[in-house]
Amino acid sequence: MKVILLADVKKVGKKDQIIEVSDGYAQNFLIARKLAVPVSATSKAVLQKQKDDEAARQAQLREEAKAVAEQLKSITLEFTVQSGKDGKMFGNISLKQVSDQLANNYHLSIDKRKFLDKGPLDILGFHHLKIELYKGVIGEVNVHIKSKGE
Repeated sequence: MKVILLADVKKVGKKDQIIEVSDGYAQNFLIARKLAVPVSATSKAVLQKQKDDEAARQAQLREEAKAVAEQLKSITLEFTVQSGKDGKMFGNISLKQVSDQLANNYHLSIDKRKFLDKGPLDILGFHHLKIELYKGVIGEVNVHIKSKGE
């Protein structure tokens, strides 16, 4: 019997997959537990509509990520820190601080785990941080770290 899986089933298949299983397994386990529905013209149409809706949603998310990437190009975040006489920083600037400043000043909610450049910033000057906003969409934000004496 052919069924469309409504959820991932271990050792059987992934969600939205059309698979062939025995009649008893389909009726007594998959369909009874609402893990699958029998394949019919209606169920195929519903599955196709769900896939089309998901593709449209993913396209919209990609466009939003591209818009945020364009907005990030014009942003330069300023951080003022204490430093020694030789220009060595006391402490560092974390990616969470960068993310928080983007959220507070520019209303851009970007998770610190999306930054491709790992680790804190501990050198004075300009830094260009890359952020993966969506699969294949990379944004870049400029960070300027200066000493309190400058």
